[in-house]
Amino acid sequence: MSSEYIQKELKSIIEDKSFEYPLNLAMASAWIMGNLKGLNLKVLDTQKTSSLADFFILGSASNITQMQSMAETMMAELRRLNFTIRSAEGMHGADWILIDAGDVISHIFLDSSRPVYDLDRLWGDAKIVPIPEHYYSSGDEELAQKKPGNSEDDKNYF
Repeated sequence: MSSEYIQKELKSIIEDKSFEYPLNLAMASAWIMGNLKGLNLKVLDTQKTSSLADFFILGSASNITQMQSMAETMMAELRRLNFTIRSAEGMHGADWILIDAGDVISHIFLDSSRPVYDLDRLWGDAKIVPIPEHYYSSGDEELAQKKPGNSEDDKNYF
């Protein structure tokens, strides 16, 4: 996925008038997780259930490398959009990474460890905010057009 594509998509989410701050930040974080093949994503509206943050993002990854990639991408892109990352915990081999962006806290779990911490149940009273379907691994349209078999030259190769 190209950095131009990521930046374009995140900018459109942040500027989307249907997502006021901090929901736009939460949705941008969810988009990053979804496009890096995050599993079991949830955006929880914790405005009425917690004083820690307005939104929690919960997501899982298949392995630690994927977790770290999600976290590093999220932190870099949110900083590029002028959001402050207050804290990042668990970045070095842990099975749970927490990224605190103030009003939004993202939790990235190793898929096999998520049930151990069970934040889904702990914050079960929070309203679940629907995540648009196209936030999940939508991929770079430009790359899709360049895949083998998509051009006339490729079709006439043999």
